[in-house]
Amino acid sequence: MKSLFKRIWNDDRGNMLVLAGATMPIIVGAAGLATDTVQWTVTKRQLQRAADSAAFAGVYANMQGQTVNDAVADDLGHNNTTGLAPVGGAQITYPADTADYSNAVRVELTVQRPLSFTSMFLTRPVSITAAGTAAITPTGEYCVISLENSSATGITASGSTGVDLGCGMITNSTSLDAAVAQGASSVNASPIAAVGGIDTTGNWGEDTQFLPFTLAQEDPFEDVTANPPSSCDGGQLRVNPGVTKNVSQEEDPEDNCYTLMDLKGNVTFEPGVYYISGGDMKINSGAVVNATGGVTFILTNVSTATSASIGNTDWNGGATIKIESPDTGDYAGIAVYQDRRATDSGTGPKINGGSGSELEGAFYFPSRELTFNGNAGMTTNCVQMVARRVKFTGNSNISNSCDSSGGAQAFEGQHVRLVG
Repeated sequence: MKSLFKRIWNDDRGNMLVLAGATMPIIVGAAGLATDTVQWTVTKRQLQRAADSAAFAGVYANMQGQTVNDAVADDLGHNNTTGLAPVGGAQITYPADTADYSNAVRVELTVQRPLSFTSMFLTRPVSITAAGTAAITPTGEYCVISLENSSATGITASGSTGVDLGCGMITNSTSLDAAVAQGASSVNASPIAAVGGIDTTGNWGEDTQFLPFTLAQEDPFEDVTANPPSSCDGGQLRVNPGVTKNVSQEEDPEDNCYTLMDLKGNVTFEPGVYYISGGDMKINSGAVVNATGGVTFILTNVSTATSASIGNTDWNGGATIKIESPDTGDYAGIAVYQDRRATDSGTGPKINGGSGSELEGAFYFPSRELTFNGNAGMTTNCVQMVARRVKFTGNSNISNSCDSSGGAQAFEGQHVRLVG
């Protein structure tokens, strides 16, 4: 018997089977935990995407005057890909308490998911939680706004134009090429934003910030109306070359209304509001036009017909133009205002000027494409362009160093993004 035990003790055959048996629980446990970790991670990611998407939906709903809770519930119905109902429903906080943003929406979701391995040891499923907070955040200041809301390109820089804005540009165009800088153009402006996409491979400045697929920019002058007088008594205002004329601001608006402006000589406008009913405002090469101290030109029509003819601006690059918008009143900050009844057809308005020109204020053409062809020597310290589409074709050197007390100011943009 003693000899038998000695042989068994010294026999090492079958050791691996013993070791395998001893380590099997560890191997099975590691595989089970790995499987559960993958399931937990996938569910967590799906839940986080759902929470983020729902928070976005809540912010957009609030902006449109809709119910935040309803928008969150509807979004979760489409984007909660976990297949699990949130425990206790979505926890929605509005406005969420954030240090830097207002009107934020926070959505917190918790689901319970049984995991294959750990469920053998736990009496209840594992709780997985994700939260997303979205808010409207500022994106910068814009001095160019394109109100185009179709698939047409909203902002174009073409030819050999050089654009140096010192501010941003934004378009409501839904095109994937909503803003383009093509040809031999060079555009320094930031940020460049669009509801649609932006071809970032264009001729943009090196430090340009691009914000595609952003919020549509509101019309900053949507509450301003043309409000023309009932009749136009000024007739045609024609000033021939070599003629000097001072245009006074009369008490009766009807006397400040003209059916056409064709300026070729030296013209000074007193501060006030001047209407052009049905005709164009032409400033020809060689003309000298001084409209400082607070002047607004309104292209409109005294007719109340929806289809009434609305004129354009046609300012020649060989002219010297000095215009300064008013600081106060109904048209504060607006240098040129075109009636919204204008149709988007034919030749659009043109703003050009010689090297001695000084422009300050907003050029508002909500229904037509505005072409700006500035000269390098122009003084444009505080110019805003708000038009259906904006096209740059010349050396346009525009900065946005506006006097804080003046009527003309840059426009603040907004963007919805995750903040927590």
